[in-house]
Order: sequence, then structure tokens, then C-alpha cells
Amino acid sequence: MQQFLALTSPGIEVLLADEVTQLGGEQVVQKPEGVYFSASLSVGYHISLWTRLATRILVKIAEGDAKNKEQLFSVASEVNWPDHFTSTTSFAIDFVGYSDEIRNSQFGALTVKDAIVDQFREQGLERPDVDKKAPGISFQARLLKDVVSIYLDFSGRGLFQRGYRQNTGAAPLKENLAAALILRSGWLNDTSKPLVDPMCGSGTILIEAVSMAAKQAPGIDRAYWGFDAWLMHDEACWQEQLDNAIAASNDAMADFNVKVFGIDIDSRVLKTAQQNARNANLQRFIEFSCKDTNKMNNTFGQAGTILFNPPYGERIGELPELVESFVLFGQKLKAQFIDWRVAILTANIELLAMLKLSSTKRYKFKNGPLDCQLALYDINEKQLAKDAANPQASFAEQDSAFANRLKKNRKSLKGWLKSSQIECYRLYDGDIPEYNVAVDVYGEYLVIQEYAAPKSIDTDKANKRLQEVIYWAPKVLEVPTNKVVLKTRAKQKGSNQYQKLDKSKQAITVNEHGALFKVNLWDYLDTGLFLDHRKTRQIVAKKAKGKSLLNLFAYTGSVSVQAALHGAESVTTVDMSNTYLNWAQDNFALNKLSGHKYQFIQANCLEWLKCNSQKFDLIFIDPPTFSNSKRMEDSFDVQRDHIALITDALKSLSYGGEIFFTNNKRNFKMDFDALSALGLQAKALSDVTRDKDFARNKHIHNSWSITQNITE
Repeated sequence: MQQFLALTSPGIEVLLADEVTQLGGEQVVQKPEGVYFSASLSVGYHISLWTRLATRILVKIAEGDAKNKEQLFSVASEVNWPDHFTSTTSFAIDFVGYSDEIRNSQFGALTVKDAIVDQFREQGLERPDVDKKAPGISFQARLLKDVVSIYLDFSGRGLFQRGYRQNTGAAPLKENLAAALILRSGWLNDTSKPLVDPMCGSGTILIEAVSMAAKQAPGIDRAYWGFDAWLMHDEACWQEQLDNAIAASNDAMADFNVKVFGIDIDSRVLKTAQQNARNANLQRFIEFSCKDTNKMNNTFGQAGTILFNPPYGERIGELPELVESFVLFGQKLKAQFIDWRVAILTANIELLAMLKLSSTKRYKFKNGPLDCQLALYDINEKQLAKDAANPQASFAEQDSAFANRLKKNRKSLKGWLKSSQIECYRLYDGDIPEYNVAVDVYGEYLVIQEYAAPKSIDTDKANKRLQEVIYWAPKVLEVPTNKVVLKTRAKQKGSNQYQKLDKSKQAITVNEHGALFKVNLWDYLDTGLFLDHRKTRQIVAKKAKGKSLLNLFAYTGSVSVQAALHGAESVTTVDMSNTYLNWAQDNFALNKLSGHKYQFIQANCLEWLKCNSQKFDLIFIDPPTFSNSKRMEDSFDVQRDHIALITDALKSLSYGGEIFFTNNKRNFKMDFDALSALGLQAKALSDVTRDKDFARNKHIHNSWSITQNITE
């Protein structure tokens, strides 16, 4: 009897243990790292050919204490390696685990490798080559609790790969995970009933399901096995097991009949699914159709199983469409699929709440690096009874506090928006604590910014509320879901305020009081246009008419543009970021503003002010609340450093000039005594600079007009 270890993905271990037992393994023990079992070499071959759930099967060749390098080397040296492979066979060592003294997997692997090559040399044999990419034979050393077990990689890597997938979709499931989902769904209990995958992608779930129902041995077409170069490999025994598996698989297909259905909206990926089904020689059992899941109707006959792995909403722009799809899908299930079983694998657990269904069971899995759940639902009279008892179980605008508030806010702003000709504005800003988001309108686009939920709100509840926001906002405002942008904006500590999200490099042009601005709704947390400063820009622009303006920490230059359009004599725009300075120049170009009187300077504003000798009639300063940019020697804190900043700015201010100072630090306190000592006075303008759409948020920003105390 040999000692084996079958590896698999997290969540599949219990199913794998059952499978190994059914396939003839003995003394089967399930542990977090995998499934241990005993078997003859013949049964080991049999399990390797028939397992659907293992990713790799290893056979133990040595074990011993390995608290340190010397002990590890000793255990590896006890193996007579020339009994296992020849010196002309390249090899590789994987090392898994660590101890107090063996803390690095490369160090552990190197120690075992040294023991192997030393032994070959000591026996007067050629030293075998190490090949990490395509070795002739592989071994794995697993160190756990100061005991190392050394295994031959019996099956070879990628045991889950059946060979039929030449191409896949964007985020394919591994075949062994697909097999686990099929087992958990319960469809195999009665394969005469239909199986439907409404987002089938490259078809892995359906192909795996048909193959399982047909009792096919998944390993019979595998081109390479880990034991191929193993000197203890029994070729005759192996060939017998392979012949038996091929014969059993062929016999099972003789009178096999089943029908499963695959649906996907993407015709290209559907062609891939069809080709994969042909590669598996199972195409006649799978009916593929190209359509939107939301337009899928129940034409499948008797009640069966719906099993699918939808996108998780990780890619930008994907989640709003998914939320709407889940709401509609839940409604369709209750309308057309009574007595069906539905199984959904997702990493976005909150999405499941949009179905408005009660799950009967949930299983945890890993899909690559993502923690996922497989949720099972029985669509029965019990589900419908819950809907009848709880009207909020189905989506209706009158039952959503968020939808009602959004409609109320839109109504209150309607007249102002029409008279002001404003197309970019804030419609909602955390009005209801449970729905802690900001909703902004940018022309025909909608931007939803998620804030960290208050501590008083349960995290799961807040996550579910976000899904409702994503569903209702485009519905109420009649915006297509493909024009909804979702952003997460948690409070940032010790970092610059501008953080990139994704590199889509998309941009649109918007109009604000006659000025054109390039905004990017996708690539940054901020869009390039601070909506709360709309009124500020108008006030500063009117003050700048016929005067010289210095715009510090200028970001994308929106204040500079408005000032230039209002007839500023000159505009100097300073920012440390080349990206934003180039953006500011793009905004000037959009408005056909050019000439020597418009200067753009890339510099650290704090350092630039200390060296500048030019005078300006009006200085606009909108510094970050906090910054420790790598380009700055020291950090900047607006509360701590605002007087030092204003002091330096004063040197660049013309006699009788004005500093317009603003920031968005909550509870900012102006140091009036320090200003007075500088011969300055400050007038609070925060109430004046807040426009109607920010009237409720008295802490959105602070604005001050700072002038010199001039005596006649």
C-alpha cells in the first residue's frame, strides 16, 4: 500500500474525500491541506484517471523530523533517489511550509535539491539537471509541525485540466470547481431534468456536468502524467487501468441521453463554448443560445436546475448592470421557475440580496484568490408566501426610502437646475445614514460614490443598501446602467487625496456656466471637477476680471478657466502634478484660451511661493487637507500649516490684493490672531460659496476672503 495525498481548492475537500473513498481509497482522512489516503499503485492509477475534484495527487516516498536544515537534508538523503529517476531526467522540487529555522520555501527546496544531486554524485552517477519550467519528474516536500513529508508528484500539475478548453472567457472556472458546484447543486440526482446555465461563458459548467452524468473518466485524454519518468511506475498496471477507463467511458456513452442548456449574451464567448463542447465530443448534448439572461423564458420543460457563475462586478462599470440583472432575475424566477433549484456562485455576496429570495443552503469556495459562496435556492410556494407576507420582498419604489429621497431631492432642485443651466450637480449626499453614498449627475452620466458606513450601521446591512442604491439611482433618474459609474471612497490617512482607480482613459466634456471642462468619471476618485466649488469658481472669476490671478494647488485648472473666461488680465496656474497640469491645459484648449498671459507651472506650491518674486492681484488657494507626497520633503497639514502658507502667499500678493483661501477640512479653525499679526483680516464666505445642491452639507468646504488691513 502506498500513502497518497490529493490536493484541491478550498471548499472542495469534503467532496474530494467522498470521491476518493468511492474510487477505492482506504484510510481516507480529510485535512485543510488536502485528503490523505492509502491505496495500491493500481488504485492510485484508477483514482488519478477518475477524480474530478483533485488538482494534484502525490505519493509519499519519505518522512521524518526536520526542525532545521541539517535534519531536512538528512531526511532527503535517506531516499535512494536513483531508484526513482535517472540522471538524464530533469527534476524540480516544490517546497511547502516553514518552521522556526526553515522560513523560506526556496531555502527548503534548495536543501532537498542539494541532497538529491549529492547522492547521485556519491554513487558515481551524472548530476541530474534542475528544470523548474518543464521537468521530467517533480517532487514536493511538505513541512508541517517540524515533520517533512517528501512526495513524488504522481499525477503531475493541473490534474483538473481535461484538455477540451483551448480558449476560455474572461474569468473561467477551473474544471474541478465546476464539478464541485454541480455536485452541490443536486442536479446529478436526476439528470433527466433540465440543467440551465444562463451565463455560461466558455461552457465549463455544462461540459463538466454532461461528462459527469455520462460517467466519463476525465483523465483518459491527459497527455502527461507525473509518474511517466518514475522508475517505480508499473506500465502494465497503468495500461490496464487506462484501458478499463476508456472502455467504461465508451460503454457509458452507448445509450446515454441528456440535454442541458447554455445561454450567454456574448456571441464570441458562446462560439468558444461551442468549440470546447466539440473538443469534449459532447456538443450534441448541449443547446447553446445567444441572448440576454433577462430575456430568458422558461421553455425547458419540467422543473430542473439553474446553475451559474455570474460576473462579480469587479471590473469597472460592471456592477450597476449586474445589480439590475439580479433584481430582474429574481423576479423572473418567482414568475416562471416554480419548483426549480437555483445555484449561484459569487464573490459579491451582497448581490444575492437583490434576488429577494431565501437561500436553503450556502457553501464556501475559493475561485482563484476570491472567497466565494454557492447559494442554493428552492423556488417554491414557500418563497412566494414570504413575498405575500412581506411586500418589501419585491422591489417597489414606494417601499424604498432611498428611492423616495432621491425623487424628493430631484424635485426640489428642478427649478434651480433649469434656471441655472447646470448639468453637473450633486443630487444626494448621505441624507439617510443607512444609504451612505453621494450621487452626482454629470450630464447623461451618474456617479455613485460610496462612503465608509457609520459605525452605528451594520456592515452587512450597509453593503445590501449599496446594492439598492445602485439599482434605484438609475431607475429613478432614468439613466441607462451602462452610464452609471460606481466608486468607493473610504477615508484616507497619510496619503495624497488623489488616488487612481483604473486606467480606462475615458473622458467626457461638460458645460458649467458656459465653460467647458474635461471630466474623467472612471480613472480617479475625483473626476477633475469639484462640484462643491461651482459657486466658488464664479465668485473668484468675477473678482479676477481685469486682474492677475495666481491659482495654487490648481488641480485641473477649473478656477483658472473661469477666471480667464471672465476677463482676467493674466492667469498663472501652479500644481505639482504634471497629469493635472496637462489636464488644466486641455481645459484651456477646450475653451479656446491661449496666449502668453496664461502660464502653467509644474512645481511644489509650498516651495514655489518661497522663491516667487512676481506679484498678483488675486491669489486662490485650495490646498489638500493633508499631503505627504514623495515629491515633498515634509508633510503638509492644512490646520497646522495654513498660517505658514498664507504668510508665504502674502509675499506674492499685490498691495491691496486679496487671497481667497478654501479647504475641505471638517471643523477647520482659522487662526485669526496669527492673521492679525500679519496685518490681515479674514471674512468667512462658506455660506456664500455653497450652492443649492450642497446646502445641506455645511462642512463640505470652508471659504475665506483674506485682505490686508490698509489704513489711509
